[in-house]
Amino acid sequence: MPNFPRTLSLSTAMAAALVLSSCATPGSSTSDGGTPTDPASSAAGQEDEKADRQEVDGLAPRAVLTYDGGLMTVGTETGEVVTTTEAKGFLRLNNAGDGRHVLISDGDLFRIFDSGLIAEGHGDHDHYYETAPGLTGASIEAPEAAHVVAHEGKTALFADGTGGITVMDSTAFSDGKVAPDEVEEHSSDAAHHGVAVPLSSGDLLLTQGTAEASNTVQVVSPEGDVMAETTDCPGVHGEATAQPTGQGDVVTLGCENGPVIYRDGAFSKVPVEEQYQRSGNQFGHHGSPIVLADYKTDPDAQQERPTRIGLIDTRNASMSTVDLGSPYWFRSLARGADGEALVLTYDGALNILDEETGTIIHQVKVTAPWEEPAEWQSAAPAVKVGTDGFAYVTEPATKKLHVIDTAAGTLMHSLDLPETPVELAVLTGEAEAPDHDHEKDHADGEDQTRSADPWTH
Repeated sequence: MPNFPRTLSLSTAMAAALVLSSCATPGSSTSDGGTPTDPASSAAGQEDEKADRQEVDGLAPRAVLTYDGGLMTVGTETGEVVTTTEAKGFLRLNNAGDGRHVLISDGDLFRIFDSGLIAEGHGDHDHYYETAPGLTGASIEAPEAAHVVAHEGKTALFADGTGGITVMDSTAFSDGKVAPDEVEEHSSDAAHHGVAVPLSSGDLLLTQGTAEASNTVQVVSPEGDVMAETTDCPGVHGEATAQPTGQGDVVTLGCENGPVIYRDGAFSKVPVEEQYQRSGNQFGHHGSPIVLADYKTDPDAQQERPTRIGLIDTRNASMSTVDLGSPYWFRSLARGADGEALVLTYDGALNILDEETGTIIHQVKVTAPWEEPAEWQSAAPAVKVGTDGFAYVTEPATKKLHVIDTAAGTLMHSLDLPETPVELAVLTGEAEAPDHDHEKDHADGEDQTRSADPWTH
């Protein structure tokens, strides 16, 4: 039985790690965080932010990119480098879910980075502000900090070193720190490379395993009861959420013998022809029942270079494949604003597909030909889509960031970068995973007839 308390229980060290540092504010270049501060200095820091921010008539998206030696924040409309932040080591970027903050997986910590884009609701309208980006100085302790999942207004962090899970409202990051009373702590049974997904019902989907093997996925209630379980998911890795049904969330996960789907309160297996089939990187869309996945079939490959992608249909637990004729890697995949599947292939083309039919709608030439590096941490092209609907593609070989209008199938512009980009996150000020009305979403999905041309709005 997993340890699944709803009441907060934090160690002194954990509580300290969740407090905003009094010596680091957005825009600073220090990477030290987690130093406790008293209420007076915390309040002063909030007042400083309000004094420094500037009201604007709208927010232009910002890209946060890592490079060897730090992070840079770039305005995606002008190419202006808003700020650079020094930081050591290999850093992974994860959208926090609130449209403003990025969680940086940095060893045994999730550090909080502020993009400086602020949207505040005022009744029937919003006010927009910009401030200097940078590390907030706050961090969340997580031995071997790994996966971050934002879903239905909640954000879940997974610590591979302990199997610990930290869940909070995505809005908890709004002030640049996370208070102890904003956090729920949970845990799987043992340390493993895992993931957790907060469900709209209040339940938690999580993996179970050890450092040697993982093949179990569970849905656990707030009281700690196992509500659903599958043990038929060897090597479980990668998750995505799809269009919910009237009974709740839909989640897919990759295994080494075909994916599993959690739908309508139960798990089901997706049949595949191959004895070994791994889809460890999956990408969903709240308005689509189809999940985009990579498609690997060679268990002995040191570095498999697939040309086929998988399209998982969560309605009937099936998967079709599309051969793009050119390989891709795990940073190549994303979803468009209308659910379309995006894949950047070695030939430099961004393939934009109708996710229902697998038909290629557009092929946009974006980069020069490239190949996956020997080490996955090395720089190679990455694709992200902002809530603005545009696709953003890095090209490390030329130090460029490309912006693509996926609806029109055109390359809008290319921005020069001062450093070679590795990881990419795109922030717009709009929450990436807000809480939805499932009943309305389900009704809309049932009544909607998809056009043969998915770009018809």
